[in-house]
Amino acid sequence: MTQHTHAANPPALARRRPGLQPVPAQQDLIIPKPGTVTLGQVTVSGVQAQEAAEHQARVELIQRLGLPTGPDDLMDQFADHLAETTGMLYGFVNLFLGVQTFVGLHNPSPDSGHLILGRSMSRDHGWCPAVVKRKKALPLPDVHASPRFSGNFVVDAVGIRSYFGAPLIHAETGITLGTVCTIDPEARPRSDARRLLEVVKDGGNEVLHALTSGTAAR
Repeated sequence: MTQHTHAANPPALARRRPGLQPVPAQQDLIIPKPGTVTLGQVTVSGVQAQEAAEHQARVELIQRLGLPTGPDDLMDQFADHLAETTGMLYGFVNLFLGVQTFVGLHNPSPDSGHLILGRSMSRDHGWCPAVVKRKKALPLPDVHASPRFSGNFVVDAVGIRSYFGAPLIHAETGITLGTVCTIDPEARPRSDARRLLEVVKDGGNEVLHALTSGTAAR
């Protein structure tokens, strides 16, 4: 937690240190704790500062590579293929920008009775943030089997029980561009988890090749 102290007597403080301008009585002085970094007027932890730097590097790389930042026909085809080969209702090619941005998206049919999802979601929601952070694939055949991943906005909002995701890691820089993933309202047997994860990882390799070889729309 950030510590604050108020300048109770700014003119006296200025007299003690010549050249220091008086601080308005209502302005806070931010005193970082060990392991924190001050960015402007905001104090963040070292981990938060690192995540901010990684996010900035990711956005710059996505721009430099000319990757799609909106709906892309080829990425939609990849998302369709992911959903079809895993037998799951939803498939995504997800780039991490200001929000999670689904440049590739497969929804169930409009008359299925299931929710039709949009093209973006907060970077705090779902399980893809964990995949980006750990830079490793994540199989969740039943999200409720893991307390760490059970409590999630997507569980309540969409009613999701299974998730399989893999990171899209740019080989030259090691930067994680985003993820590919599939989700479904039904849990999957643990005995089938490895196969489903391999399908998603293989799909991620194909997506990454298409993105970085210039095949995707620019």
